[in-house]
Amino acid sequence: MTSARVFRPTRAATLMTLPAIAVMLGLGTWQLQRLGWKADLQARVQERIAAPPVALPVALDDPALWEFRSVTLSGRFLHDRETLVLARPRQGQAGYEVVTPFERADGGGVILVNRGFVPMDHRLPANRVEGRIKGVTNLRGIVRLPTAPGLFQPENAPGAPVWVRVDPPAMAAALKLPAVAPLVVEALPGQTPGGLPAGIEPRVELPNNHAQYAATWYGLAATLAVVYVLSQRRPRRDGGKHRPDAA
Repeated sequence: MTSARVFRPTRAATLMTLPAIAVMLGLGTWQLQRLGWKADLQARVQERIAAPPVALPVALDDPALWEFRSVTLSGRFLHDRETLVLARPRQGQAGYEVVTPFERADGGGVILVNRGFVPMDHRLPANRVEGRIKGVTNLRGIVRLPTAPGLFQPENAPGAPVWVRVDPPAMAAALKLPAVAPLVVEALPGQTPGGLPAGIEPRVELPNNHAQYAATWYGLAATLAVVYVLSQRRPRRDGGKHRPDAA
Protein backbone atom coordinates (compact mmCIF):
# COMPACT_ATOMS: atom_id res chain seq x y z
CA MET A 1 0.00 0.00 0.00
CA THR A 2 1.40 3.41 -0.97
CA SER A 3 2.47 5.48 2.03
CA ALA A 4 0.96 8.92 2.56
CA ARG A 5 2.99 11.86 1.25
CA VAL A 6 3.08 15.45 2.45
CA PHE A 7 4.38 18.68 0.94
CA ARG A 8 7.69 19.34 2.65
CA PRO A 9 9.91 21.52 0.36
CA THR A 10 13.61 21.96 0.84
CA ARG A 11 15.00 25.42 1.38
CA ALA A 12 17.12 25.23 -1.79
CA ALA A 13 14.14 24.30 -3.98
CA THR A 14 12.04 27.09 -2.48
CA LEU A 15 14.75 29.73 -2.89
CA MET A 16 15.19 28.80 -6.56
CA THR A 17 11.55 28.29 -7.50
CA LEU A 18 9.59 31.09 -5.87
CA PRO A 19 11.69 33.95 -7.31
CA ALA A 20 11.50 32.32 -10.77
CA ILE A 21 7.70 32.12 -10.52
CA ALA A 22 7.55 35.75 -9.38
CA VAL A 23 9.65 36.84 -12.37
CA MET A 24 7.45 34.89 -14.82
CA LEU A 25 4.28 36.39 -13.35
CA GLY A 26 5.83 39.84 -13.59
CA LEU A 27 6.75 39.29 -17.25
CA GLY A 28 3.22 38.08 -18.00
CA THR A 29 1.73 41.18 -16.39
CA TRP A 30 4.15 43.41 -18.31
CA GLN A 31 3.06 41.78 -21.56
CA LEU A 32 -0.58 42.52 -20.71
CA GLN A 33 0.37 46.16 -20.18
CA ARG A 34 2.15 46.13 -23.54
CA LEU A 35 -0.98 44.63 -25.09
CA GLY A 36 -3.02 47.65 -24.04
CA TRP A 37 -0.32 50.06 -25.20
CA LYS A 38 -0.03 48.37 -28.61
CA ALA A 39 -3.80 48.30 -29.13
CA ASP A 40 -3.96 52.03 -28.36
CA LEU A 41 -1.07 52.71 -30.74
CA GLN A 42 -2.75 50.75 -33.54
CA ALA A 43 -5.96 52.71 -33.03
CA ARG A 44 -4.11 56.04 -33.18
CA VAL A 45 -2.24 55.00 -36.33
CA GLN A 46 -5.46 53.96 -38.07
CA GLU A 47 -7.01 57.27 -37.07
CA ARG A 48 -4.12 59.17 -38.64
CA ILE A 49 -4.28 57.20 -41.87
CA ALA A 50 -8.06 57.67 -42.15
CA ALA A 51 -7.90 61.44 -41.54
CA PRO A 52 -8.38 63.74 -44.58
CA PRO A 53 -5.08 64.60 -46.31
CA VAL A 54 -3.40 67.88 -45.44
CA ALA A 55 -0.53 69.75 -47.07
CA LEU A 56 2.83 68.71 -45.66
CA PRO A 57 4.36 71.80 -43.99
CA VAL A 58 7.56 73.29 -45.35
CA ALA A 59 9.18 73.16 -41.90
CA LEU A 60 8.95 69.91 -39.92
CA ASP A 61 9.99 70.57 -36.35
CA ASP A 62 9.10 67.03 -35.25
CA PRO A 63 8.77 64.54 -38.15
CA ALA A 64 7.50 61.85 -35.76
CA LEU A 65 4.27 63.83 -35.34
CA TRP A 66 3.61 63.34 -39.06
CA GLU A 67 4.23 59.62 -39.33
CA PHE A 68 1.25 57.76 -40.85
CA ARG A 69 -0.43 61.08 -41.75
CA SER A 70 -2.08 61.42 -45.15
CA VAL A 71 -0.52 64.40 -46.92
CA THR A 72 -0.46 66.24 -50.23
CA LEU A 73 2.56 67.61 -52.08
CA SER A 74 3.09 69.69 -55.19
CA GLY A 75 6.30 69.63 -57.19
CA ARG A 76 8.23 67.64 -59.75
CA PHE A 77 9.95 64.27 -59.76
CA LEU A 78 13.71 64.09 -60.34
CA HIS A 79 13.49 60.90 -62.38
CA ASP A 80 17.15 60.87 -63.30
CA ARG A 81 17.98 60.14 -59.66
CA GLU A 82 15.47 57.43 -58.85
CA THR A 83 16.60 54.48 -56.73
CA LEU A 84 15.47 50.87 -56.52
CA VAL A 85 14.81 49.31 -53.12
CA LEU A 86 14.29 45.61 -52.38
CA ALA A 87 10.60 44.71 -52.10
CA ARG A 88 8.54 41.73 -51.08
CA PRO A 89 7.05 39.75 -53.99
CA ARG A 90 3.62 40.90 -55.12
CA GLN A 91 1.14 38.36 -56.48
CA GLY A 92 3.98 35.93 -57.11
CA GLN A 93 6.13 38.50 -58.91
CA ALA A 94 9.57 39.54 -57.73
CA GLY A 95 10.42 43.20 -58.06
CA TYR A 96 11.46 46.46 -56.46
CA GLU A 97 10.05 49.66 -55.02
CA VAL A 98 10.98 52.87 -56.83
CA VAL A 99 12.12 55.76 -54.63
CA THR A 100 12.31 59.07 -56.48
CA PRO A 101 13.41 62.49 -55.17
CA PHE A 102 10.58 65.03 -55.35
CA GLU A 103 11.39 68.75 -55.54
CA ARG A 104 8.65 70.61 -53.75
CA ALA A 105 7.06 73.62 -55.43
CA ASP A 106 6.52 75.42 -52.11
CA GLY A 107 10.22 75.86 -51.39
CA GLY A 108 10.31 72.96 -48.96
CA GLY A 109 13.31 71.40 -50.66
CA VAL A 110 13.56 67.77 -51.75
CA ILE A 111 11.72 64.87 -50.21
CA LEU A 112 11.98 61.19 -51.11
CA VAL A 113 8.83 59.57 -52.48
CA ASN A 114 8.37 55.81 -52.55
CA ARG A 115 6.29 55.41 -55.71
CA GLY A 116 5.65 51.73 -55.10
CA PHE A 117 6.22 48.36 -56.70
CA VAL A 118 7.50 47.51 -60.18
CA PRO A 119 8.01 43.90 -61.33
CA MET A 120 11.47 42.71 -62.27
CA ASP A 121 10.91 43.16 -66.00
CA HIS A 122 9.99 46.83 -65.46
CA ARG A 123 12.93 47.79 -63.28
CA LEU A 124 14.46 49.84 -66.12
CA PRO A 125 12.91 53.30 -66.64
CA ALA A 126 12.75 52.62 -70.41
CA ASN A 127 10.15 49.91 -69.71
CA ARG A 128 7.76 52.28 -67.91
CA VAL A 129 8.14 55.58 -69.73
CA GLU A 130 4.48 56.49 -69.27
CA GLY A 131 4.88 56.53 -65.51
CA ARG A 132 7.71 59.08 -65.54
CA ILE A 133 5.49 62.09 -64.91
CA LYS A 134 6.97 65.33 -66.27
CA GLY A 135 6.58 68.83 -64.94
CA VAL A 136 4.78 69.99 -61.81
CA THR A 137 2.32 67.46 -60.41
CA ASN A 138 0.25 66.96 -57.28
CA LEU A 139 0.80 63.93 -55.09
CA ARG A 140 -1.05 62.19 -52.25
CA GLY A 141 0.74 59.87 -49.89
CA ILE A 142 1.38 58.59 -46.37
CA VAL A 143 4.32 59.86 -44.33
CA ARG A 144 6.65 57.17 -43.02
CA LEU A 145 9.83 57.44 -40.97
CA PRO A 146 12.84 55.35 -41.98
CA THR A 147 13.16 52.06 -40.12
CA ALA A 148 16.32 50.78 -38.49
CA PRO A 149 17.87 47.68 -40.07
CA GLY A 150 16.68 44.35 -38.72
CA LEU A 151 18.97 42.11 -36.70
CA PHE A 152 19.83 39.91 -39.69
CA GLN A 153 19.21 42.49 -42.41
CA PRO A 154 22.28 43.49 -44.44
CA GLU A 155 23.35 47.10 -44.47
CA ASN A 156 22.83 49.38 -47.45
CA ALA A 157 25.75 49.67 -49.83
CA PRO A 158 25.70 53.23 -51.20
CA GLY A 159 26.49 53.12 -54.89
CA ALA A 160 24.93 49.68 -55.36
CA PRO A 161 22.16 49.45 -57.99
CA VAL A 162 19.62 48.30 -55.36
CA TRP A 163 19.19 49.46 -51.77
CA VAL A 164 18.04 47.25 -48.92
CA ARG A 165 15.90 49.90 -47.21
CA VAL A 166 15.06 53.57 -47.50
CA ASP A 167 17.67 55.78 -45.81
CA PRO A 168 17.10 59.47 -46.71
CA PRO A 169 20.46 60.93 -45.54
CA ALA A 170 22.53 58.14 -47.15
CA MET A 171 20.49 58.26 -50.36
CA ALA A 172 20.83 62.03 -50.54
CA ALA A 173 24.60 61.73 -50.23
CA ALA A 174 24.83 58.95 -52.81
CA LEU A 175 22.62 60.83 -55.28
CA LYS A 176 24.39 64.16 -54.65
CA LEU A 177 21.21 65.82 -53.50
CA PRO A 178 20.91 68.69 -51.03
CA ALA A 179 19.73 67.77 -47.58
CA VAL A 180 16.41 65.92 -47.77
CA ALA A 181 13.66 65.61 -45.18
CA PRO A 182 14.28 62.79 -42.67
CA LEU A 183 11.19 60.91 -43.84
CA VAL A 184 9.66 59.35 -46.92
CA VAL A 185 6.22 59.80 -48.46
CA GLU A 186 4.67 56.58 -49.77
CA ALA A 187 2.58 57.50 -52.80
CA LEU A 188 -0.95 56.12 -52.79
CA PRO A 189 -2.07 53.94 -55.74
CA GLY A 190 -3.91 55.29 -58.76
CA GLN A 191 -1.73 58.34 -59.42
CA THR A 192 0.63 57.02 -62.09
CA PRO A 193 -0.18 56.85 -65.81
CA GLY A 194 0.23 53.28 -67.00
CA GLY A 195 0.01 51.99 -63.41
CA LEU A 196 3.76 51.61 -62.79
CA PRO A 197 5.11 52.26 -60.26
CA ALA A 198 1.97 50.95 -58.60
CA GLY A 199 1.87 53.13 -55.50
CA ILE A 200 1.52 51.74 -51.98
CA GLU A 201 -1.64 50.96 -50.06
CA PRO A 202 -1.46 52.34 -46.50
CA ARG A 203 0.47 49.74 -44.55
CA VAL A 204 0.92 49.45 -40.82
CA GLU A 205 3.35 46.82 -39.61
CA LEU A 206 2.64 46.82 -35.90
CA PRO A 207 2.22 43.19 -34.85
CA ASN A 208 0.42 42.71 -31.54
CA ASN A 209 1.41 39.32 -30.11
CA HIS A 210 1.51 40.40 -26.48
CA ALA A 211 -1.54 38.35 -25.47
CA GLN A 212 0.14 35.10 -26.48
CA TYR A 213 3.40 36.21 -24.84
CA ALA A 214 1.49 36.87 -21.60
CA ALA A 215 -0.21 33.47 -21.81
CA THR A 216 3.18 31.84 -22.34
CA TRP A 217 4.72 33.45 -19.24
CA TYR A 218 1.69 32.68 -17.06
CA GLY A 219 1.66 29.10 -18.37
CA LEU A 220 5.34 28.67 -17.55
CA ALA A 221 4.76 30.03 -14.04
CA ALA A 222 1.88 27.61 -13.50
CA THR A 223 3.90 24.68 -14.83
CA LEU A 224 6.85 25.48 -12.60
CA ALA A 225 4.54 25.79 -9.58
CA VAL A 226 3.07 22.33 -10.27
CA VAL A 227 6.51 20.79 -10.75
CA TYR A 228 7.68 22.41 -7.52
CA VAL A 229 4.76 21.05 -5.48
CA LEU A 230 4.95 17.54 -6.92
CA SER A 231 8.71 17.29 -6.60
CA GLN A 232 8.66 18.38 -2.97
CA ARG A 233 6.12 15.84 -1.74
CA ARG A 234 7.75 13.33 0.60
CA PRO A 235 6.65 10.32 2.67
CA ARG A 236 5.36 11.13 6.13
CA ARG A 237 7.98 10.59 8.78
CA ASP A 238 5.57 8.44 10.87
CA GLY A 239 4.91 6.21 7.87
CA GLY A 240 1.30 7.39 7.77
CA LYS A 241 0.34 5.19 10.79
CA HIS A 242 -2.28 6.36 13.23
CA ARG A 243 -0.96 7.30 16.66
CA PRO A 244 -3.54 6.79 19.42
CA ASP A 245 -3.79 9.55 21.96
CA ALA A 246 -1.91 8.93 25.15
CA ALA A 247 -4.04 7.54 27.94
